[in-house]
Amino acid sequence: MKTSRRKFLHKTTRNGLAALSLGGITTDVSNLIAGHDAEPAMPPLESMLLKPDHVVRSVPENMVYGYFGADVPPVYKVKDGDVVEIQTVNPSGVSRTNPEEFYAKNQLPVDAHAQEVIAIMKNVKPEPSGIRGHMLTGPVYIEGTQPGDSLEIRILDLTFPAGFGVNSVWPGGGGIPDEVKTRETFVYRYDAKRKVALLKEGVEIPLKPFMGVMALSPPSETGRVSSIPPGFFGGNLDIKHLTKGTTLHLPVSVPGGLFTTGDGHGAQGNGEVSGVAIETAITLTVKFIVHKGKTLKLPRAETPTHFIAVGLDKDLNKAMKNALSEACAFIRDELGFTFNEALSIASTAVDFEVSQVVDQTLGVHAMIPKSIFTNKKFAYWQ
Repeated sequence: MKTSRRKFLHKTTRNGLAALSLGGITTDVSNLIAGHDAEPAMPPLESMLLKPDHVVRSVPENMVYGYFGADVPPVYKVKDGDVVEIQTVNPSGVSRTNPEEFYAKNQLPVDAHAQEVIAIMKNVKPEPSGIRGHMLTGPVYIEGTQPGDSLEIRILDLTFPAGFGVNSVWPGGGGIPDEVKTRETFVYRYDAKRKVALLKEGVEIPLKPFMGVMALSPPSETGRVSSIPPGFFGGNLDIKHLTKGTTLHLPVSVPGGLFTTGDGHGAQGNGEVSGVAIETAITLTVKFIVHKGKTLKLPRAETPTHFIAVGLDKDLNKAMKNALSEACAFIRDELGFTFNEALSIASTAVDFEVSQVVDQTLGVHAMIPKSIFTNKKFAYWQ
């Protein structure tokens, strides 16, 4: 049974970008971009194979506007080992007072997904105390998860329910806030066949979708917190390597974990220097695995080729030091080296990348290549 399950997951986590999933029907992206009514098509084989145990829809009652908290009631309960499809929206450029205006102004279709966005913007209220952040789906309660555990989040699939994404620049925002004099919004239209986002003629950005925000709840004593700055519980990490086929590990602070996600990105450069990436709606399919008693200090991640250690702080220099400390601790504790050996390995083989410089708490992540450890074999779920 384990072998067949592994083969099943392997088959169902390949490709999958050429078609957009909308309510279980596959639609052609070129039709969405052109504003035409799309003819239903047969789903690709992988979509038929990857059947989630649960679907959390992007409807107003399943959304939370910009915050995490132990007192936020879960919208769904799942079990350890379940495969869960979580639909998200990204209303960048869409106003709460007149959400229809964005679609008309940019000649975008008011399709079923756009109607969901409009309904969400009209009906989901911000946090009463004034906390602001992203439009998120969740939280999802994972049964059997308790403080002191860690949650493994296997990213099985990431698909686009809409054929465009949005990037913006504005005075006071991004990595050079004083140099931006006017606000401007850019709509990137997707060419799904070639897997690129088109800004204007001669500019094509490769599509590499990932979730900017994947979080568990902070502990109850913290209260509600904004989704903008990331924390030890995850959140707005903006690590572009967390694409399909990768894994995020988060420490659990409250019963059930309370997983919340959103802030989908079609593509992002390290740093996210305008303040945002290609902000886009994404349907995320994950498998949740609870690791009892496996306590983590900060998020960790894994790809087929790398381990990823994370450093966070409001000071970028301190975020770098935290990433280095986490990388050395991982190499020492998980791979069996001394601290001095780990620091030497980090200096000679590990790349430290700036995740983002725009979210109040800044991020640096360490890319630890598996290939350098020639006497070790690393099993991976793919």
